[in-house]
This record gives sequence, structure tokens and C-alpha cells, in this order.
Amino acid sequence: MRFGSADTPLDVSLALLRDPYRFIARRCREYGVDSFQARLMLRPTIFMTGPASARLFYDESRFTRRGAAPGPMVATLLGRGGVQNLDGEMHRRRKRMFLDLLTPERVQDLTGRTLAEWRAAARRWEGRSRVVLFDEAREVLARAVCGWAGVELDEAEVPQRTRQLSLMFDGAGARGFKHLRARRDRKLAEIWASNVIQAVRDGRLSPAPDTALFMVAHHRDANDQAMDLHTAAVELLNVLRPTVAVSVFVTFAAHALHLNPACGSCLDAEGETYAQCFVQEVRRFYPFFPAAVALVREDFEHEGRRYPKGRRVMLDLYGTDRDPRTWTAPEMFDPDRFRTREENPYDFIPQGGGKYASHHRCAGEPLTIELMKGALRFLREIRFEVPDQDHAIDFARIPALPRSKFVLADVRTGDFAAASVER
Repeated sequence: MRFGSADTPLDVSLALLRDPYRFIARRCREYGVDSFQARLMLRPTIFMTGPASARLFYDESRFTRRGAAPGPMVATLLGRGGVQNLDGEMHRRRKRMFLDLLTPERVQDLTGRTLAEWRAAARRWEGRSRVVLFDEAREVLARAVCGWAGVELDEAEVPQRTRQLSLMFDGAGARGFKHLRARRDRKLAEIWASNVIQAVRDGRLSPAPDTALFMVAHHRDANDQAMDLHTAAVELLNVLRPTVAVSVFVTFAAHALHLNPACGSCLDAEGETYAQCFVQEVRRFYPFFPAAVALVREDFEHEGRRYPKGRRVMLDLYGTDRDPRTWTAPEMFDPDRFRTREENPYDFIPQGGGKYASHHRCAGEPLTIELMKGALRFLREIRFEVPDQDHAIDFARIPALPRSKFVLADVRTGDFAAASVER
């Protein structure tokens, strides 16, 4: 390793584990650099932050995702053989499947289903003394996305599938027993998804042609071959699991509304216009996943730093979204900053950067935004109290959450009591 001012030959694993969201940016800003080298789990690693680093990181001629993700993340969050681990034409072809699935009409369908599930959940909450929003949001989203995807769940099956889909993201960065449970539940979910896809291929199930289940079961890759059963299961879960993970952003949206009550008045007055700004600011301001990972394709140098072939590189997502060179008063929650902001795929990257079709930017990002706006609409429909609780964000947790996971009390359903429930 060749060292600069911020570089160190030491292993920074414990420091990163203690503060996974803020460690990279803090070190870079302390030394006035955009990158530094250190060891992570004894392996030399380059850490990067900022929009210029993001632009470099998403240059596919220089970096590859194949084999980059740490084993624990593959065994829980990602699965083996999924779109996140592909490059080039294979990645673009697989990514197109997800983009074709998430048409405006299909996104609208899922957001409508989810709002109906929110309303049904609120009726169940009436009479309960306390409701943990994060826990309830996971079930609401699991019910909605499974039905939308063509994977019909029996009522008795809902808690099991909600837990499995949740642990893939909520246990990926955990330690000890919770991480082991996440690994186990990932395997069980892959078996379940494989069986469902096999039933489609055998003709025992006939989902609608525009559903995720149908499209994944019949997708053909760049070599014009159908995906093997395991890979197809991974990709079906890559539709279901990220949708359930929106529960994190929903929890943060409620947290932001509570701590910034003036935003609620703006939502009521301006509707969709302000809702768009509000959810974008939630995605910028709050932590979701801390970093993205890649490997260097071939040796190259950039701005005085050598990038050896095979070197692991981590891009700081959270720090880039709060970079003071881009964002005025980045530590302030201010939805108004998005009223006039021009799109830039490298300085606002909560779900990855670059282009949807060709880069490793989450294809479900527009869906995330719509699901968050639907949750906001729901939260403004119902009435509830916010009891005393710990609103502090647990930054040592991945994904980070308010320590209380946001508790509601005395929920009243209000004017939608007669609304129909779509299942």
C-alpha cells in the first residue's frame, strides 16, 4: 500500500463497526481528502466519499461488483447470483427485467394496495395501547408486495414471510444470533421462492403476465437461457425484500414529522408537491445503508492514488448525502432544499448512483418514493399520540433506526373507516 496523509496500515474494522455511517466521512474531512486506505478485516481497502468519488465509483470500466460484497452480506441481504453481483451486458439485461416490472402503472397498483393495507392495519390497531411502527410497516409492506408480485400468501403464512423478508436486511449487519437467524431465514426463503417459481414453470400456478413472479420465472438472460431455479428465487426475493425494507424509511418519515411539526402543516397545505420534497429529504437526511462495495478491474491511478487490480473499494453513501460541499447546512432537516434542486446522479445517492439502466442504482428507487408518499398520506389520515420514547437514532445498528422504532398510541382511524381493503 502507498500511503497518503489519511492512510493507515492499521485495521479499522472496530472503528467502522462502532460508527458505520459516519466513520468514512469523518476521517476524510479530518484530513481534507476524498479517499483513504486502511485495512478492513485485515484486507487492504480504499474508502471514498463525496460526489467526485461517486462518479469514479460508478465507472464500470474501472470497477466490478462481481465478488465484491462481503460474505455475510451475500448470505443475508443479497443472495448468490443476483443482479447486484453482475456486470456488463448480463447486468443490463437482468436490470431491464426489473425496470420492465416497475412501470408507472404497476407502481401505482402497488402503492394503492399498500395504502389499503395501511388502512386495514390501522383498524387492527384501534384498541391497542401501543403500536411499534417499524414492526407494523414491515407486515403491511410484505402483505402488499407479495400479493402484487403474484405470490399469494395464506393469512397464517404472513408472519413467517414477513420475518424472513425482514431479516434479510435487518439482520445483514447484525452480530451473533440475529445474524445467524438471518442466514437461516434467507435459506428458507430461497427454498420457498424456488418452489413457487417451479410451480409456475410446471404450470401449477398461473400468475398474471405483468407480475414479478411471472416475469422472473420466464426471464431469459443475455445468453438467451432461463435463469436456474436458485438464481430466479434470488431475483424474486430481490423484488420482495427491498419493498419490505422501505419500512425503514417509513419509520424515519414518521420520526421526521414528529420532530418537525411544521412539515405536517406544509403537507396538508401543498399535498403532492411538498410530499415529494419531504420524502427526498428523509432519504438524504436519515441513514439507510452506509456504503456500497466494488473491486478494481485493472490497475489505474486517479488524482495521485493508485488503485491496484482486485483492491476492495467502499463508497460512503450516507456521508455523500451530507457532504457540505454539496448541501447547505446538511445537518438540518429541510425539505425546501428539494424545491429547486437539479437532478445529479452522484451527489444524492441513498440507493446508489448513476443511471438506473446501466449502473448499480436501485431500480426500485421511484417505487420507494411513492410508497413513502403513500405512508405519509396514511399518517396524515389517522390520529394518534406519540408517547414518551427514545427518539435517538442508533447509528451502530444496520440499518439504523430510532431506538424505540417509533411507537404510536391511541390510534384512531378517522374518515377512511368505510374504505375497502384490496388484497
